[in-house]
Amino acid sequence: MKQSLPPLNWLRAFESAARHLNFTHAAEELSLTQAAVSQQVKGLEVKLGAVLFKRLPRGLELSEAGQAYLPAVHEAIERLAAATDEIFGQGHRKVLTVRVNLVFFIHWLARRLPEFRKQHPEINLHITSNIWVGDTDVEADLEIRHGQGKWAGLKADRLTWDSLVPVCSPSLATESKPLNTPEDLARHELLHVLGYEEGWGYWLKKAGADRVDSSQGLQFDTLISALRMAELGQGVALARSSLVEHMLTQGALIAPFEQRFTTQEAFYLVYSPLATANPQALAFITWLVSQAQAAHLEN
Repeated sequence: MKQSLPPLNWLRAFESAARHLNFTHAAEELSLTQAAVSQQVKGLEVKLGAVLFKRLPRGLELSEAGQAYLPAVHEAIERLAAATDEIFGQGHRKVLTVRVNLVFFIHWLARRLPEFRKQHPEINLHITSNIWVGDTDVEADLEIRHGQGKWAGLKADRLTWDSLVPVCSPSLATESKPLNTPEDLARHELLHVLGYEEGWGYWLKKAGADRVDSSQGLQFDTLISALRMAELGQGVALARSSLVEHMLTQGALIAPFEQRFTTQEAFYLVYSPLATANPQALAFITWLVSQAQAAHLEN
């Protein structure tokens, strides 16, 4: 059977006294009396059945047992102090867990995060990702979701105001397969994303392209895959404007048609009404909403 651990205050008294080789200095460090430190060290020695210090007229000296025991005790106390400080310490680095829709993270949030880190170096972000709501068991302080903005018992701050825009590689359109009007989509692969209420069928109906078969093409569970296939010239994806503006600007994708239709769905920052009591969560909420509003005004 393993020997039970000695009380932590005994270990702290031993570790401090061993570093200083002086009970008085250890007492000052621990805000105790010299007698209390001496008593705690004595209790530890009795518990372990070993002498840890040689008590000499000129002061203390570690015994062989004390020399062997000190490194392990010192490391354990340092690790416990560091973990306590990181998780519970006031005014120190905190961990804020944010669960993010993966396509939003890759195509919108990732390039903006360095600005948050610059403004709030004291906050450590733990980013977890999902594709759809509810597909992960990880607890999060905040979450970025795609939907209509209504989730029971939760607050939702809108982050995007999107238009549905078909996008493709600049090299996709040819003389034999042009992309001049929505009807030309009949000769190209449509790249679908499962789960969106407003997909190709919705867009083609709004565009009046009734002769295009909205069911043909490839289906994916995330817009990430559809955009990548479009970038590779494998078809036309139906993108959310906020997620592809940078790709259109860089020329990685083009929007061949003028028709853009406003979406009813959007990305939202979702959280419990109690979350704002957490100063780290409040800082992230304030920053992200301001970033979203600025991006909306730019476009």
